[in-house]
Amino acid sequence: MRVAYLYFMEDEPDRVRAAAPAHAAYWKGLAVPGYVGGPFADRSGGLITFEVDSWPQAEDLVAGDPFVREGLLQRRWLREWVLD
Repeated sequence: MRVAYLYFMEDEPDRVRAAAPAHAAYWKGLAVPGYVGGPFADRSGGLITFEVDSWPQAEDLVAGDPFVREGLLQRRWLREWVLD
């Protein structure tokens, strides 16, 4: 299953900048199939897509994101994404 993880940052630029390298390293280090992701041009958040075997696996991966663990997200959505 392919999922889309869309997130928007809190207005905490110094904290976000400090956590961004760990966030990027976390997602790249997972080597999860189909991973594509990056920030929005204005750095207000980002979009990550990836493939998993189950919904709980997707939720676990997002829960481990340093931005989530550090409380830096204002909003986030995780949805199954069907590509035709």
